[in-house]
Amino acid sequence: MEQTGFTIWFTGLSGAGKTTLARLLEPELQARGYKVEVLDGDIIRTNLSKGLGFSKEDRDTNIRRIGFVCDLLARNDVIAIAAAISPYKEVRDELRDSLRNFVEVYVECPIPVLAERDVKGLYKKALAGEIKNFTGIDDPYEAPENPEIIAHSDSETPEQSLAKILAKLEEMQLIAASKIDAANAN
Repeated sequence: MEQTGFTIWFTGLSGAGKTTLARLLEPELQARGYKVEVLDGDIIRTNLSKGLGFSKEDRDTNIRRIGFVCDLLARNDVIAIAAAISPYKEVRDELRDSLRNFVEVYVECPIPVLAERDVKGLYKKALAGEIKNFTGIDDPYEAPENPEIIAHSDSETPEQSLAKILAKLEEMQLIAASKIDAANAN
């Protein structure tokens, strides 16, 4: 099977389920024989982007760095899965224009649901003013206008969202249909 690299970019507020979906997608694609790398925003921040703060400029730099690595991977026929808040539309659009086969997945979830499920208590602290520049509270999050996929993590199970993502990737002919899907079609 010949593989063409591409980027799947998960964006959404903190705690929406970006990493969960990325980690579910990774073994599914690997089981189909694809080379895959996951670039998680939290892990990237502690390694590749260590020292960056949370100003708009630093956030943009962080996202551009992740995009650069995604481009390197995709050019080498690896599927790059990025899971990062990436709050600003302008930088996501810049990546869409510069990366080959950019697939945006918006993991949407209302703030009250995020605050309720937040095990670290970050939303509670941000809403109380104890944390400044928290995306979605006192720092903007610009939702994508036309993502290829919207995963509603407040009303879909992770498995339902994963099925939607895989179906769209198959529809876009970025991945082959699974053997199970192909058997059911006959």
